[in-house]
Amino acid sequence: MSTTIAVPGQLLGATTDFLPGPGTHIHASSIHASILGPISRTVPPKPAGPSKRLTKITKATPEPLPTISIDRDISEGHGQGKREIIPEVSSVVLCKVTRITPRQANVNILVVGESVLDGDWQGLIRVQDVRATEKDKVKIFESFRPGDVVRAAVISLGDQSNYYLSTARNNLGVIMATSESGNAMYPVSWKEYRDPETGANEWRKVAKPF
Repeated sequence: MSTTIAVPGQLLGATTDFLPGPGTHIHASSIHASILGPISRTVPPKPAGPSKRLTKITKATPEPLPTISIDRDISEGHGQGKREIIPEVSSVVLCKVTRITPRQANVNILVVGESVLDGDWQGLIRVQDVRATEKDKVKIFESFRPGDVVRAAVISLGDQSNYYLSTARNNLGVIMATSESGNAMYPVSWKEYRDPETGANEWRKVAKPF
């Protein structure tokens, strides 16, 4: 779990299972990531000495919950001698959608592989690169929305300011989506996410889970 990269807003677990640590916040009884970085989980040590014998009066002490947190130091890129990571052709990246037009989705590239990027890297997912089939039927607004977190592959270095990205594989596409009502959604098919609060479905190009 320590090598998994979290993005801001990502659901990490329930407050009944974990205690919130640095780099996290609580929303609706769930713990979410507040920053970008690796997820870590700390299990509290068991108390030393023999355990007390339970009686009808004394109650069993509940097990302390592990703490889940995000490593802030790595997410901010501190450290001596760190090699700069940049997106390359065929790299798998995590990016966040910032704007959509009828022809493309503009994104900020956040992670390459398991490495969090230090700089500000921009990318484009063009309408012809969303799916491998039925490309003429693809609509950007039915595939992505601003705020979505997307797993994509770099297919070209593009122009001077943007990498060209593709989601035209089953395991590529939206991995985190927020509904129009502001709720974190879950996928229900290869092209739909559902809002658990309202029950409404929204169109997306859904990434198949690993």
